[in-house]
Amino acid sequence: MIGAIAGDIIGSVYEWDNIKTKDFPLFSDRAFFTDDSVLTVALADSILTGTPYADNLRKFYNLYPDAGYGGSFHRWAQDRNAGPYNSWGNGAAMRISPVGYAYDDIESVLQKAAEYTKITHNHPEGIKGGQATATAIFLARTGKSKDEIKEFIETKFQYDLNTHVDEIRHNYSFDVSSQGTVPQAIRAFIDSTSFEDAIRTAVSLGGDSDTLACITGGIAQAFYGEVPSEIVDKVYAILDDRLGTITNDFMRKYCEMKCH
Repeated sequence: MIGAIAGDIIGSVYEWDNIKTKDFPLFSDRAFFTDDSVLTVALADSILTGTPYADNLRKFYNLYPDAGYGGSFHRWAQDRNAGPYNSWGNGAAMRISPVGYAYDDIESVLQKAAEYTKITHNHPEGIKGGQATATAIFLARTGKSKDEIKEFIETKFQYDLNTHVDEIRHNYSFDVSSQGTVPQAIRAFIDSTSFEDAIRTAVSLGGDSDTLACITGGIAQAFYGEVPSEIVDKVYAILDDRLGTITNDFMRKYCEMKCH
């Protein structure tokens, strides 16, 4: 989970100022946590406490109203009677990483990912993006190889993961759709050599860089087994006490000893 938050923070300064290289300062002095981190922590808190996720989404939205939410989510969060809004955006996939850690069989991961996603993103592509991200994390932390993860995701979700990031990068542009973000983020993980390299690779694609790196970071943490301590320390320094405490509690319960 903290890998996803690290990706969000590292990518935050490049969302509207894209770069197409992996050679950049890992943590800009301007780096900050966005709605990706806030809503990821909201889900972690729901899993830890049993608080309904819809309630927590609205609670954390009100705690962090300026975190960078999309317009549809703003309207949903401000109306307690609002239902899902048929979104195919990447906003559910970006917040789903806790599911990949908290549940210990693929059926539960798929079920819970869909359940937590369709609270807002009930379009089939939105649900698919959330499920694919959580599934990739689950497979990574249970010891599957990159080839096995790629094959499962392609077969189950019909994503094309055959294009190397070096080919994607040149023509890739800003895209908030689930189908235009999740496959590219997974491919960034596949082509990485370490956790840090995975984050750098995702950011280097350009586009919605904080969300790309958030999705990639969640998978990379699961696969590589840990996030380097210097990155973890920096993440906790940027998070406030509330977000940091929930993240730490979730990590201690679900992430430690759960990676291959």
